[in-house]
Formats: sequence, C-alpha cells, structure tokens
Amino acid sequence: MAIVIGVVTHSTHRELFGEAASTLGGVDLEWVSYDTEDEIHAKVAEFLRTTRVDGFLAGPVPYTASRELLPPGLPVGVIRPAALDLLLAFYRAQERGWGATPVSIDTFPMDAVEAVATALELDQNQIDCLPYSPIQTVEEIAEFHRSAYERFGGQSYMISVRAAVREQLTGVIPLMSGMPVPTTIRTELHELALRIESEQASGLRFAAGVFLVSRSGDEDRTRVGLMNLLLNTPEFAGAWIEDRGRRGVVVFAHKALFERVTRSWVAVPALAEAARTLGVQVSAGFGVGVSARNCVLLAEQAAARAELEDEACGYLIEDSGLIIGPMGPVRDALAFSYREHGAELEDLAKTVGLSAATVSKLAALEQRLEGRTVSPGELADSLGITGQSGRRLIRTLDAGGLVSAEGTAQHHPKGRPTRLYRLRIAQALQRTKL
Repeated sequence: MAIVIGVVTHSTHRELFGEAASTLGGVDLEWVSYDTEDEIHAKVAEFLRTTRVDGFLAGPVPYTASRELLPPGLPVGVIRPAALDLLLAFYRAQERGWGATPVSIDTFPMDAVEAVATALELDQNQIDCLPYSPIQTVEEIAEFHRSAYERFGGQSYMISVRAAVREQLTGVIPLMSGMPVPTTIRTELHELALRIESEQASGLRFAAGVFLVSRSGDEDRTRVGLMNLLLNTPEFAGAWIEDRGRRGVVVFAHKALFERVTRSWVAVPALAEAARTLGVQVSAGFGVGVSARNCVLLAEQAAARAELEDEACGYLIEDSGLIIGPMGPVRDALAFSYREHGAELEDLAKTVGLSAATVSKLAALEQRLEGRTVSPGELADSLGITGQSGRRLIRTLDAGGLVSAEGTAQHHPKGRPTRLYRLRIAQALQRTKL
C-alpha cells in the first residue's frame, strides 16, 4: 500500500510541489492549499480529521501554524529555503539585468545568506537579511523590505519566500521569489518517505512484553487474573499471550502494538488496571530484538529492572542498547478499554444492540483516533473483523447515534469514494451520566 503524505502549500505553489513529487514512486500526496496564512490552522485541522496520512510536509509558515494539531509520532518534514535556492534567485535577478546587490532577503537563515554572499564575493554590507521567526507577521516582513529599499535609496530589490509578502509589495519594490526549487522539495519528500518506511519497518519488528506480579499472596491465582485482564484488553487483541513462570505473563506482538499500548513508551495503563482489579502491584518489561528468544530475554531484564522501583512501572530494553523507563501507570486514560466496563457503558451497549465488549473496544479506538475520522474498512481492520462486518457495524452505530458521517475520501482516482465517520462513544457516555 502506498505511503500517504499530507502536503500543505500556498495555492500558487501547488504546481511547483507537484513537479517536485513527479519522480517519487510509491507515495500518494494529499493536498491542503491555502490562499491566506490565517486559513492554515482551520484547513489543516479539517484535513487531519478526514484524511489518513503517514507523514506531513510543509514549509516553515504552515508548519508553525499547524504543529499543535499534528498527532504525536507523525513523521514531519519541514521544507526550509536552502543556499541553493538563494543562489538561483541571485542568478535569476542577474538575468533580468539587476545587480546582485543591494538586496533585502527574508526567511533564509543567516548562515545560508553569508555562504552565498561569500561564494559570489558580494558586499555583505549591501545585503539586509531577516531570518525566519515563528512570531513574524506579513506586515513586519513587508516593513523590513520597505525600510531596506529606502535605506538603499530605492536602488535595491527583494528576495522573499513568503507569497503574502510578495503579493503586498508587487509593483512597490522589484522582487524575486526565493521559493525552494523542485530539487529542494524533492529531497525533503524523499527523506520523509524513507523515514516513514523506516519507522513502519521498525514497527513491524518482533517484540515481547513480560508482566510480573509482586511476590505476595497467591501468585498462581494472581497470574491467572493478570492473564485474563490482558486477554480482555482491546489494545492486546493482536498479541499472543501465555504464562511465563509462576509470577509472569509473556506477550508476543509487533513493536507497533506495544508502542500503542504504552503511548509511545510513555506509560503502561494496564498496570493501573491491574492494581485496581487485582489489588496487586505489577511490573512490566518490554524487549525488542532480532529473535523471539532475544526479545523475551530483554523483556525479562527490563521487568527485573522495573521491579526494583518502589511503584508499579515498566521499562523497555532494545538490542541496540536503548533503555527507556520508568514508564508509570496512567489511571484514567483507558476507563472504557477493559472488560469491567461500568454501568454506563453496559447500558449504552444494550441500547444500541451491541455487546459491551464491542462498545468497549470502540471506546478505546476512539481514544486512539483522537478525533480523526475512520472508514468502515479501517474500523474493521482495527477490530479484526471482515470488511462486510465493519460496514454492518457502522450501520448499527449510525442508527444508535454512536457515529456521525463526516464526508468522503477518494484514495484512488478510479475507485469509489469512501465514506468517513467520527466515533461518538465518549459523547454518548457523557449523555448517559447527565
């Protein structure tokens, strides 16, 4: 399946980005085009709610405007103007018969300007530079160029990366676009695509988790309770779980599953649930290695290290030598993710005609989606059911008010549009409490 990269660009630069991406195979681009910079935040927010992406590419301005919206862990590429782009802007100016200096330049980093000026043997006193800053406004940049134009006695020109600045000063000051050339954009696209492929491959590496109950009470009975808890935790639906000695349970899965379970190696919510339902302290260890045996050995080392801590926690050890921890429990993050659902979820399940376990899994999925939309096929994949069952489930959820239709997505030019839905489990549960 092709990698999907979301690209945010000014509408006047769409053709430039398209040209840069023309040689990139195995990647589908989804576009967010804007005409004014104040549109970026809202457009990216809507885009992320309705589109599944594996990566995100933008220039400094749209990245600054939308970075708070980006899901944690999403690979991001930021296209920054480079020395090559500035050098080509100087050459284009000379082709027009303009002198290389005096000139005012915005957005380019100072070291790039100094490097190009040195290479071309330009008088740097005849160059005014305003490097990019997230707090700059279009008006401030335009005023910088006006001031430079006046200081140089009306004999200078400007090089600007910002489309809004160029629009404002067209006909006022001679100007040259400093937008990155296709080569610069293509390089960033290739690098981002390779990074996405690398992270996806890393997520498919084999991994193991070892959960150990404390050395107190009936260890056999507690271990069985722990295994049942993990078996009934939706996040572990794709894992293989079995006993590991009198006190332990071992979990085999891809690394990506453990990353989801631990919120990217930040916390282990299952530990809090074990303390609440079993009344014991559980320690967790995760291992990522070259073989199943190696993964288990590393996971056991990590679990032994976690047991040395005063409170329930987890550790990760990779065969590369990487160690992450301690990862503490999160007590309320997965309130509806376990078999013991609570009265509100049980009542909601009966109302819509589904099992409480299914609604619990959907609640966990909704938390993981963080407001993003999902197609029936993606819902089916997440729950481990067939595509036909996924479509049937969507119809049931729609009838019960547990999803809302949010438009369509066209992933393939010749295919039919796919309807998108947003889960409303948490919203419905909140209503039952009122």
